[in-house]
Amino acid sequence: MTQASVNVPAKGISYFTPAQEIPAGTCLAAPDGKPVPKAFEPITIRGVTFQNRIWVSPMCQYSYKDGMLTDWTVVAIGSYAVRGASLSIIEATAVAPNGRITPHCAGLWKDEQIAPLKRVVEFVHGQNQKIGIQLAHSGRKGSTLAPWLPGNYAHAGEEEGFPSEVVAPTDEVFDTDYVKPHELATEDIKNYVEAYKKSALRAVEAGIDVIEIHGAHGYFLNEFLSAAVNKRTDKYGGSFENRTRLAVEIVQAIKSVIPEHVLLFFRTSASDRLEDLPEEHGWTSKDTIELSKILKANGVDVLDVSSGGNSSKGKITYGPAFQAQYAYDVKEALPDFIVAPVGAIHEPEVVEEVLEKADAVFVGRPFAWNPNFVFDLAKKYGIKVQWPHQIGYTC
Repeated sequence: MTQASVNVPAKGISYFTPAQEIPAGTCLAAPDGKPVPKAFEPITIRGVTFQNRIWVSPMCQYSYKDGMLTDWTVVAIGSYAVRGASLSIIEATAVAPNGRITPHCAGLWKDEQIAPLKRVVEFVHGQNQKIGIQLAHSGRKGSTLAPWLPGNYAHAGEEEGFPSEVVAPTDEVFDTDYVKPHELATEDIKNYVEAYKKSALRAVEAGIDVIEIHGAHGYFLNEFLSAAVNKRTDKYGGSFENRTRLAVEIVQAIKSVIPEHVLLFFRTSASDRLEDLPEEHGWTSKDTIELSKILKANGVDVLDVSSGGNSSKGKITYGPAFQAQYAYDVKEALPDFIVAPVGAIHEPEVVEEVLEKADAVFVGRPFAWNPNFVFDLAKKYGIKVQWPHQIGYTC
């Protein structure tokens, strides 16, 4: 075949990008007489269309120096995009150096970190897929070690830890073998609002489609939200309004600078999982519903629903879609708010059951185990989906 005989895709995209005019993971045909499974129905959010409702949850990789993304990110995130995930979200990305969970977490606190992020974005866009980034601060869970390393506490020096810089709503330690944090002064909190805002601008410059604010799993914002952790007596502690103030300020700051085409998600731990310990005053599903009303009013497009992680006393019972009920509770209270739960949503019957009451699903570990998750799911449904040209012609 000569160069001249190649059919070049529309819109002037180079055939050799490689470009996928129809995104991989698009449903092409369902069995005769059967509807398209909800997992493969498109969803459009403020003009942004996802060809299916299977999204890759942020998964920490602990593989970076000075917050800089690397080829690892291109390969990991790229493998999901190539194989049909309509949205892949890059892991918790620190808005400040002391906001990293480990010394080797991703970051977006300085302009030099834009270029490596942009490289990942451009590859995913070359597949005609969407990409997001989760902006985060570790709070009192900072300066730890990657989970495959011995121990938990990352010391200064050879381990490149930053124990003297860990901050939180109060100085209470999360658990044994964690750093004792410094309580943030009221006047310093505005610096972190600004850090989220600047990181969001960098994400926009890199071309990101979705910005997700990490408000879950016992990290910075989750710590402020919950009375089980937040014992402050200033305007950021005490009442529900005060404890949610920082989250709202960050949402407002980011919305003030991102363009209309960039969607804003918020990941919540919908419960501290302390319902059996009412004396702990943990965050509950009812609190999440009230916060969701505020988030939606301030322009958040999607609530990413998880749970737990804010207290070592929290008890989680695992099982299929074990966190989805929290998303259903929000959806029942706010029918127009888009919700997407995460947590053991793996099998076709579970995915479909969840999508009867939610709008999309976040999937984590199954993608790590098998980047072909979307194609395998389609096969189980018995539907035909688009494959990338470079793989599909062999199948």
